[in-house]
Amino acid sequence: MYTLLTISTVDITITIYYRITIIENRYRRINMGKKTLEPITESMYYVLMCLHNRNMYGTEIAECVRKLTDDRVKLGPGTLYSILSTFETESVISKISQEGRRITYAITDKGETLYQNELQRLRKCLWDAQRDLSFEESDSRVSTEDVKGTAGELSTI
Repeated sequence: MYTLLTISTVDITITIYYRITIIENRYRRINMGKKTLEPITESMYYVLMCLHNRNMYGTEIAECVRKLTDDRVKLGPGTLYSILSTFETESVISKISQEGRRITYAITDKGETLYQNELQRLRKCLWDAQRDLSFEESDSRVSTEDVKGTAGELSTI
């Protein structure tokens, strides 16, 4: 038995447009996607900060991030190992030893440069915030002194 299906030209046009859009989006993702590490996320930054200080394995990194942020940033295994995989693919970190399932990671020169660039970017953001606050002295939410203290603490890192 055959069923008669009626399709209007509007339906065909929408279907063709939809398929072309899907193909264009796939092409853009393949050829014009953003660089993986620009900008890095907060979690990525803290992973780099931990590895900047010493070589660590995964659970040590997660614990280091948790302590550095006073429990504000907690890296679950999925997030942590996704970051480590991305970093390893981009040569930001390298595996230096493996004992069973425990893999120790070290930051590479490229990773150290990425860490220092991000640290500098964050310092500039704080500086910009401090300058902006000097124009808005009447704003009682954050004082200029609070930002100066934060910037001073950052410069000692």
